[in-house]
Amino acid sequence: MSVLSPLRGTVVSVEVAQGDLVRQGAPIAIVESMKMEHVVEAPHAGIVGRVAVGPGDTVAEGALLVHLDPVPAAAEVVSEAAEIDLESVRPDLASVMERHAKGLDQARPEAVRRRHASGHRTARENIGDLCDSFVEYGPLAIAAQRQRRTLEDLIERTPADGLVCGLGEIGGVRCVVMSYDYTVLAGTQGYQNHRKTDRMLDLAHRRRLPVVLFAEGGGGRPGDTDTSVVSGLDVMSFHAMGRLSGRVPLVGIASGRCFAGNAALLGCCDVIIATRDSTIGMGGPAMIEGGGLGVHAPEEIGPIEVQTANGVVDLPVEDEAEAVAVARRYLSYFHGPAGEWACADQRLLRHVVPENRVRPYDVRQAVETLADTGSVLELRRAYGAGIITALVRIEGRPMGLIANNPAHLGGAIDRDAAEKMARFLRLCDAHGLPVVSLCDTPGFMVGPEAERTATVRHFSHLFVVGANLSVPLVTVVLRKGYGLGAQAMAGGSFKASMATVAWPTGEIGGMGLEGAVRLGYRKELEAAKDPDALFEQMVGAAYEHGKAVNAASVFELDDVIDPADTRRWITAALPAEVRRGRPWI
Repeated sequence: MSVLSPLRGTVVSVEVAQGDLVRQGAPIAIVESMKMEHVVEAPHAGIVGRVAVGPGDTVAEGALLVHLDPVPAAAEVVSEAAEIDLESVRPDLASVMERHAKGLDQARPEAVRRRHASGHRTARENIGDLCDSFVEYGPLAIAAQRQRRTLEDLIERTPADGLVCGLGEIGGVRCVVMSYDYTVLAGTQGYQNHRKTDRMLDLAHRRRLPVVLFAEGGGGRPGDTDTSVVSGLDVMSFHAMGRLSGRVPLVGIASGRCFAGNAALLGCCDVIIATRDSTIGMGGPAMIEGGGLGVHAPEEIGPIEVQTANGVVDLPVEDEAEAVAVARRYLSYFHGPAGEWACADQRLLRHVVPENRVRPYDVRQAVETLADTGSVLELRRAYGAGIITALVRIEGRPMGLIANNPAHLGGAIDRDAAEKMARFLRLCDAHGLPVVSLCDTPGFMVGPEAERTATVRHFSHLFVVGANLSVPLVTVVLRKGYGLGAQAMAGGSFKASMATVAWPTGEIGGMGLEGAVRLGYRKELEAAKDPDALFEQMVGAAYEHGKAVNAASVFELDDVIDPADTRRWITAALPAEVRRGRPWI
C-alpha cells in the first residue's frame, strides 16, 4: 500500500527505513508546508518495502512517500495506544503556572502581612469572599515601566498591574468584579490597569452584567514609561463607567484611602458601601498640596463621617467582610423574587400611627412590619433624614420604598430629602423595581433659609422624575398628605400612582390645615372677638373636611383601608413578574 503526501511541501525527515516493521499510526515522515511540520502516519501496519523520498525533497500533494508491504500472518503487529501521564506537566505549561503563582497572595507573604497589619484584606481575599466562583482576566499584566525597571522586578512587584478583575458568580448571577490592589503601587491606575478596566466595562455593557468595584487606591499613576501618553485624557474608563449607569447595577466598595480617579469611578456607582476607616476624595494629599491648598493627612480628606452626612456613602459598614456581605445582599434585589418569605403580623400596622394627630412616631416600624422579615436595606440613612429610601421585598418580590419621616421636620421634604428621593426613584426606574410610597408629609420645606438651598430646582425635579417613571408606584397615605409635597410622594398626582389609598388616620389637603385656615380666613380671624377659639374651630372643621374617608367619597383616593390589608393592596396593584432588561410591565 502506498503512503502519500497529504499536501505540497518539503520533506523534513523520513522516520522509517526499508524492511522496518511499523504499526498502524506510527510516524512515517515529516513534511513541512507553510512553516508547519506535518507528521504523516502509517494508515495500517506493514513492512516498509520502498522509501521514495529523502530529507530536503519537495513533494506534491499525493506524491508517494513510502510503500508498505503486507505483514505476514506470523508477524502480525498489534497496535498499542500510547499512554498519557495525566500528572505530567510540560515545561511550557510549568513556566506559565509559575508565572501565575508569582502574582498570588501565597507568593507575596510580606505584602500580605503588611496588608493584614493595616486591618485590611487583600484584593484576592475580598473577591474570594464575594464570589462563588471567579475567572480572572489579565493576571499576567504588569506595570508599563520596563524602561525603568527589570522584567523580574515588575513581575514580582506589580502583578496584574494593580487591578484584579474578571467574571464572577454572585448568588448564581454572573457579574463583572474589579478590585484595585493597594499592595501594588498603592492601587493606582496605570496604563495596562486602565486597559483592563476598559475591557471589563465593555464586557459589562455588551452582556448587561452587574459590576462590583473595590475602589481603594490613589488615582492616576504618573510613573509608567512604556507608553506614548502625554496627558492620558483620552482614556475611556470614566466614560465607560458612566455609560453603564442605568444599564446595569453598579456597586462600589471603598475601604481605606480612595482618591482621584479611583473615587471618580466609585462615584459613578448606584450605591457606595464604605468601611469606617474610609477616606474618599476627588483629590489626595499630593494633589491638594500641589494645588496650593495646604498640607493635609489622608484621614482628613473625606472621612466616613463627612461622606455619610453628605450622601456620598449609601451604606457605611464596619469592615471589608461586612462590605462584601452587604454587596451580596444589595445585588440580590436585582436577581428577581425570593423563593421563601415571611412577614410580621400585619395587624401591628393598625397601631403604628398615634391617635393624636400631632404626635410623631417611628415610621421605620411601619416599614419593617410591612416588608418581608429581614428584607429591608435602607440606603443613605444619615443623609436627607426627612425621607427613608430602602430596598424591600413584599411576598418575595423586590421593590423600592420611600417614606416620609415625621420625626424630622414633621415629615416636610427639604432639599436633601428631595435629592435623595429623586436619585432613589431613578435607581428603581433604571432597574425595573416598582415603588411603594408611604406618605406622611405637610409638604415641601419653605422659608428664606430653605430657599437658600435651591429648593425650587430640587423640588421641581421630583415632578420631572415622577412623571417619567416607567415602573409602577403605589402610594399609601399614613397620616398627612398635604400640598405639592404629597403629590411628589405619589409621582406628581394622586392619580399618577397605580393605586393611592390611605389609612383611617389619613388627612389630605392643598396645604397644611393650620396654614390653610390662617391664609384663607385671615379677615374672619382678625374680626373675631376670640380669634384663638375661632381658629381651633376652623381647624377642626378643615380636619373633618380633609379626612381620608371624606376624600375617598369624592374619589380623590382609591380607598381607605385597614392598615393590616396594606400588603394585599400593594401586591394586587403591582405586577407579578419582571422582564430582564425591561421595566416592570
